[in-house]
Amino acid sequence: QVQLVESGGGLVQAGGSLRLSCAASGSIFSINAMRWYRQAPGKQRELVAEITSGGSTDYADSVKGRFTISRDNAKNTAYLQMNSLKPEDTAVYYCNADVQRRWNSRVLDDYWGQGTQVTVSS
Repeated sequence: QVQLVESGGGLVQAGGSLRLSCAASGSIFSINAMRWYRQAPGKQRELVAEITSGGSTDYADSVKGRFTISRDNAKNTAYLQMNSLKPEDTAVYYCNADVQRRWNSRVLDDYWGQGTQVTVSS
């Protein structure tokens, strides 16, 4: 099996910064894309940022210029640096990864972390 564990959430004032981490472990041959999603109370889960295995990135318009996604392939870990945080960034942030578990199979399995709470006070 594969586990994704997020960390780094917390309470921060508007304008502050947080850095989230997502560490993948278990039966992993390689990880394709890694993503950060968020879900605010009463709202649908939305894609915040994505990074491919080659390092290409994409962001939701609402976070462009403020958030940066990165990854360390050797550590199977993704990061989300969040700057200039706003109260509307308050949500549970989830890590998601497409994992190739076996060297002889190109099947990608989809895994999610348990989420980490980010609260931005005004």
